[in-house]
Amino acid sequence: MVIEEVLERVISRDPGQKEFHQAVKEVLESIEPVLQKRPEYIKAKILDRIVEPERQILFRVPWMDDNGEIHVNRGMRIEFNSAIGPYKGGLRFHPSVYPGIIKFLGFEQIFKNALTGLPIGGGKGGSDFDPKGKSDDEVMRFCQSFMSELFRHIGENTDVPAGDIGVGGREIGFMFGQYKRLTNRFDSVLTGKGINWGGSLVRPEATGYGTVYFAQEMLKTKGDSFEGKKVAISGSGNVAQYAAQKAMEFGAKVVSFSDSAGTIYIPDGLTLDGWNFVMDLKNNKRGRINECTDKMPCEYWAGQRPWKIDCDIALPCATQNELNGDEAKMLIDNGVIAVAEGANMPSTPDAADMFVDNGVLFGPGKAANAGGVATSGLEMCQNHVGMAWSFEEVDKHLHNIMINIHKNALKASQDYGAPGNYIVGANIAGFVKVADTMLDHGLI
Repeated sequence: MVIEEVLERVISRDPGQKEFHQAVKEVLESIEPVLQKRPEYIKAKILDRIVEPERQILFRVPWMDDNGEIHVNRGMRIEFNSAIGPYKGGLRFHPSVYPGIIKFLGFEQIFKNALTGLPIGGGKGGSDFDPKGKSDDEVMRFCQSFMSELFRHIGENTDVPAGDIGVGGREIGFMFGQYKRLTNRFDSVLTGKGINWGGSLVRPEATGYGTVYFAQEMLKTKGDSFEGKKVAISGSGNVAQYAAQKAMEFGAKVVSFSDSAGTIYIPDGLTLDGWNFVMDLKNNKRGRINECTDKMPCEYWAGQRPWKIDCDIALPCATQNELNGDEAKMLIDNGVIAVAEGANMPSTPDAADMFVDNGVLFGPGKAANAGGVATSGLEMCQNHVGMAWSFEEVDKHLHNIMINIHKNALKASQDYGAPGNYIVGANIAGFVKVADTMLDHGLI
């Protein structure tokens, strides 16, 4: 009853924020067994408190384009929960950004960050600004304007943003430069920084690598591995690129990439030359995935996603709700054995349920794509002690974190009567850690 009441209040208080509603519903329904064992959570109104952000900041972002025309976008930062550490989560620049998306991402970030074992809370932010098609100078002017407001709300022990969709090394650099100019401080206030000025090795690779590390741990529970498996990947950005690289390193055959316009199907599998071409196309030329047809043996499917491909492992690495129930059925009918989410909530609820009900190993985003924020946390650690670790050292820490996330999620699923259900396990493991800390801190 208490879960339904909290859900009703969330929907009534935040109408129209369907992504946020979806994320809250998934978590709350998963933790029902916990509430039966721990009634003190209900008495302390932990559910009501955890679904309401500690702070929500909305602001205008005026900027001038190269032709002298002024534009105004909306910026925001949702500081959701700081129970176990400073707010931590990315900034997303994309036309789809509105409070419901940012609240969904920030809510997920609470539990994802808790699962890493690092002392970081949950937050998220961004703007409806679209960096695509903009010059470097236009992006710089926007980022400087954005940070001119955001700087007063963040800090190395308060809120440490990172990148997300539309925010890479270029944007982080412009924002950090403005923060430094405004504050006269060189703080570890942003992660995803350049290697020359406080960034961490493995940060670009981290989310994709972490997704594959988590999937590998799931496969091990069945005595299996990536070796010889066909892997379908959606997206062609940072996460997809490095998930493909690590899957190939583990002996898999990567058979797809995609972007918002369509999918390429690579029947014979991606080669190293092909991977290098995609890296250059997306990171330097900022081109479209259909341009791959001129450089490698592949088919281009305009307006389609890769989930009709016959594959053993699926790694959705693009965006939320990109894999629906019908597509999940196609994957299952084609013999998929494991799905690990490299993006935030890319599977719709019916798709996720279908995977679990049919015995497919299913790694939800808050567990499987935690590698990015884990390595951001490792960047913070290096900044605090004034050190720079080697690639191998950071990768070793990342791998161990993903192993522990898998172990803790699997154990929680077993302890609460849903063995092998990583959705339940990840939600419970993350929730209990945050809820217990909130109890320790009293009514704040």
